[in-house]
Amino acid sequence: MRGRLDLFIVRHGIAENQDPIRWPDDADRPLTMEGEVEFRKEAQGLAKLTDPVSTVLASPYVRAWRTAEILQEDAGWPQPEPFKVLEADRDPQGVIDELADAQGGPSIALVGHEPMLSELIGILIGGAVELKKGAVARLDVRALTRGGATLRWLLPPKVLRAARR
Repeated sequence: MRGRLDLFIVRHGIAENQDPIRWPDDADRPLTMEGEVEFRKEAQGLAKLTDPVSTVLASPYVRAWRTAEILQEDAGWPQPEPFKVLEADRDPQGVIDELADAQGGPSIALVGHEPMLSELIGILIGGAVELKKGAVARLDVRALTRGGATLRWLLPPKVLRAARR
């Protein structure tokens, strides 16, 4: 990473409950119908609040990938690119390490899972946060190190949906 980075961190929308019979591999667990409808509203609100990012990096898990696709469809953001370090249960340091080498432009969105995304934000801002499903955080990153970023805003789904009006 060179210079400043405008980093958007997006937690996937509401997903189906874990069910080893329906989804033996949790990576295949999708958004619920309600989760998709609600996140569309959130993406539309996000589009009113900010310009599209340069790059969208997403967990390849179905629920996160679909969330990233909705950002493309309803917020006009770029087509997502798979970023395996965003898979569920990964270490946030792996994201930091990979992001340091990523070629994404001045603004990047990461779409993934909890609790890793909150841990990632915590490392970067030197504090603690918790993301609700469908929430979006925006960070001004000066350095990919502990305390190397400033939290510009963190918007819960309710605020994003209200912003679309």
